[in-house]
Amino acid sequence: MSSDYEYSDNELYDEDEDEMMADEDDESASDMELDGFNDVPVKSKLKSYEVEHISLSQPQVEKLMKTDVDHISGIFGVDAEIASLLLRHFNWNKEKLIEKYMDNAAVVTTAAGITVPEKESSGSSSHRSSSSPSQSQTKILERITPPPAPNEPFVCPICCDDAPTATFNLICEHKFCTNCWNAYIESKIRTEAEHWITCMADGCSVVCPDSFIRTALKDDTSTWNRYQELLVRQFVSCNRNLKYCPYPSCTYTVSCPSGASKSALTTIIPIVTCGASASHKFCFGCNIDADHRPCICAVAKMWLQKCQDDSETANWIKSNTKECGKCQSTIEKNGGCNHMTCKKCKYEFCWVCMGPWSEHGTAWYSCNRYDEKASVDARDAQSQSRASLERYLHYYNRWANHEQSAKLSVEQHAKTERKMEEMQITSQLTWIEVQFMKKAVDEVFKCRMTLKWTYAMAYYLEKGNEKELFEDNQRDLERAVEELSELIESPIDPETISVLRQKVTDKAVYVQKRNEIVLEDTANGFQDGRWKWNVPVEGFD
Repeated sequence: MSSDYEYSDNELYDEDEDEMMADEDDESASDMELDGFNDVPVKSKLKSYEVEHISLSQPQVEKLMKTDVDHISGIFGVDAEIASLLLRHFNWNKEKLIEKYMDNAAVVTTAAGITVPEKESSGSSSHRSSSSPSQSQTKILERITPPPAPNEPFVCPICCDDAPTATFNLICEHKFCTNCWNAYIESKIRTEAEHWITCMADGCSVVCPDSFIRTALKDDTSTWNRYQELLVRQFVSCNRNLKYCPYPSCTYTVSCPSGASKSALTTIIPIVTCGASASHKFCFGCNIDADHRPCICAVAKMWLQKCQDDSETANWIKSNTKECGKCQSTIEKNGGCNHMTCKKCKYEFCWVCMGPWSEHGTAWYSCNRYDEKASVDARDAQSQSRASLERYLHYYNRWANHEQSAKLSVEQHAKTERKMEEMQITSQLTWIEVQFMKKAVDEVFKCRMTLKWTYAMAYYLEKGNEKELFEDNQRDLERAVEELSELIESPIDPETISVLRQKVTDKAVYVQKRNEIVLEDTANGFQDGRWKWNVPVEGFD
């Protein structure tokens, strides 16, 4: 049975088609220019391992959003609220919005929850036309309506209150009491983190505009601010040149066009810093919320995946166990004798060649009934598996050790504070002069993070001269970091405190230079194509 109202073929709003076109529109959707923010300070000369980026506060991002809203509002001749809802529905893709809107404005506004489909419109005729955007924008927000007259009883469908003080309704005319609207919208924002809030009526797709939400929330400034933050997050998520700082409670956004290109991630590591007072560092190119230089994103993700999954457990099993030739049960050798008996099926076999034990006779040790090459291959396979596990553990143990040492530096900060206070008491140094200890601790933390990721990179590097040079730089940095750590933890002697200060300062400068050598050499190696991998890496041929 056909419905009372149907769109014609040329009026259909095909959202599936939009999804198919998403890849084509990504580029246009992300080409938002940061007009007005050219005055943000940017380093004049970047090092080879650094990328150009700009940190934006939430008000600055809101200014970008307003620019797009004003642009669409001027083109379509609609209210700013309508333009905002249209842009949010199209994920801030102005080009796609303009194309669809010019083709059929009524269908677009209905799909965006701005107008009511004709079949749902009130009125005696089921074929009554829905309001146009310009006509409906004056009605999209109905102010608080007074209580119904005594001869017009009203019961709120949500709370069943038959005497509400006031009611709200959108253009769909679904009426609810103000308390229910307030609780509903607050829950959507606070609990579900929703920025696209539709009418409470079942099946209604009409969307609440910002002014409606602001009125419904009454004086709840905190929830309104959270709603504004959610709008900014949606805007940022739709623009690949922007990325929200992943640190909890941080509201800064970073713009890094060079890190948005997947092809560029084979030659750069887009580590960026937000504008918060804590200067949070994170990678713009992947989901790792830390500085993983000198590893490119693909290698860093491969390493983390390898450390997290059960592949090494399987490798250990392969190195230390074999499968029964009859029932395929996994068996671990628990004695020196090569005569094995499966406890499950009682099959007897030789551990060396895996052949039936009954055929070995007194010459079991030679396995003369089988091809010698097959036996050698079996032993080689086990040896290779064990060697692979030992190689992995070599790099993993050192990676984990530097990670643990970096975490302990948090405790070291507290010790350093006490040590600086002690220095002030036992010497003539001022508070500014004892800051060298804190700077040295910060440098150790930074370098340990670099060293941690050098082991992940070394694990995947192909053998050769380039890897040897890389490991030479790694060794020099590691040695310098350990020497500086030892100086930091040395006891304070009032008589030699000036000597300690000079040693720590000199060593911290040297460590910083060694760290830059490692980072610059690896960055230049990526640019020159010097690094070769022993496994296929995403983005490399």
